[in-house]
Amino acid sequence: MKRSKKYKENLEKIDRTQRYALSEGIQLLKTFGNSGFNETVELSLKLALDTRHSDQQVRGTAVLPHGTGKVVRVLVLTQGEPAREAEEAGADFVGSDEYIQKIQEGWLDFAVAIATPDMMRGVGKLGRIWGRRGLRPHPTRGTVTQDVAKAVRDAKAGRIEFRTDRGANLHVQIGKLSFSAEQLEENSRTFMDTIMRLRPSGAKGQYISSMTLSSTMSPGIRVDQQAIMTEMRQRG
Repeated sequence: MKRSKKYKENLEKIDRTQRYALSEGIQLLKTFGNSGFNETVELSLKLALDTRHSDQQVRGTAVLPHGTGKVVRVLVLTQGEPAREAEEAGADFVGSDEYIQKIQEGWLDFAVAIATPDMMRGVGKLGRIWGRRGLRPHPTRGTVTQDVAKAVRDAKAGRIEFRTDRGANLHVQIGKLSFSAEQLEENSRTFMDTIMRLRPSGAKGQYISSMTLSSTMSPGIRVDQQAIMTEMRQRG
């Protein structure tokens, strides 16, 4: 793959033999700007898991304290009083059968879908349409709930969803390059706290094999994941 001059310049700033402290890695990443747009910052983890086994998969959600920097359009499938609550909480689209019909016709102009339990029969009809995109509401992700107001606020505030791929990798957005270093670090630590709590019982040895910080157009910066795990264990 051909790399830009800017990419190569940024790569030269990185000591490839070093694993940076999280705060150092973020400070270094923020010197990589000037791409012409506000790049997304991503944290990538390689977990020491065998995801062929159901007890060695990691999946969950986290609400980042400073959000992701993305404008999140939220659809709530519900009716009655929860519909009013969803609208008051800031949902972009609220309804029931009319939105199920729109989705069946190909409409997918939203990033998060939330549904109350009574709507799941209709939601089930849409599996093939939005299942591949990861949009289907699910109880384990907090998107099938009677408390739609909280679900909408969480989605708007910066809730992220994640799951390991076949190679036991996780990739999540933790903000934008325009965020302050403190905001990016707090978002990263919130995500890492969640990952540590979700450690599967079947995980053996070192849980997180590697951790890399990057932005849309930048090379990856290796982060000292062992120092972060040690710190979190000490904090309890």
